[in-house]
Amino acid sequence: MIEAKHVSKWFDGQQVLYDINATFDTGKTNLIIGQSGSGKTVFMKCLIGLMTPEEGEILYDGRKIRNMNTAQRRQIRTEIGMLFQGSALFDNETVLGNVMFPLKMFSPLSHKEQLERAYFCIRRVGLENADNKYPSEISGGMQKRVAIARAIALNPKYLFCDEPNSGLDPKTSILIDELLSDITHEYGMTTVINTHDMNSVLGIGEKIVFINRGHCDWIGDDKSIFRAKSESLNDFVFASKLFQEVKLVLEREAEAAQK
Repeated sequence: MIEAKHVSKWFDGQQVLYDINATFDTGKTNLIIGQSGSGKTVFMKCLIGLMTPEEGEILYDGRKIRNMNTAQRRQIRTEIGMLFQGSALFDNETVLGNVMFPLKMFSPLSHKEQLERAYFCIRRVGLENADNKYPSEISGGMQKRVAIARAIALNPKYLFCDEPNSGLDPKTSILIDELLSDITHEYGMTTVINTHDMNSVLGIGEKIVFINRGHCDWIGDDKSIFRAKSESLNDFVFASKLFQEVKLVLEREAEAAQK
């Protein structure tokens, strides 16, 4: 479990996060949602340790990041997998080379064992026949799968994903969501996904943290989000025509139940 306790953050004297309290559960897909500029990316960077909050604490299974020395920080980085928004693959490396990268950097395994682990991860994301291809030779969805394979290469306890469906078509987005959900449950990871994709929220949102203008306005799950009392969350959720229609259906169901 990852905990954020009273996290506040400033930039150049301007506060961007306000006393955020949230927990991210082990073995679940935890989503951070919010509009662009809401502070959700800054919050995720604080969770990962890329930024240090001026106030508050981030804890990984009870371990405070702020209190860690250099060796401890290096250790916890080996426990974290990161899926970047643009995949961030190395263009001059093959699929296998990209997945091997964190293993070469951090793993105590022998070269043979590293190869076995890399091939396992490539197979796990369904890219058995692509290990010798370069990023430019595969689709955006396949690139995202490579990035997921690289993110899980070190068998992390914690997996962070920044807008994993960015730039993907709806069908591929669903496949990526399902893959992330399957991997989370299969390996019992604490997965934190930063997204504004409501399809992801409904598809895999086991725990949802809504950030609005730097505040944590609501915490719940995909089953309760449509009945939330937060006005700012409702404005965000029902911004699209599709979810306005969903809201109308729910209202009609509620009226029918009262009759």
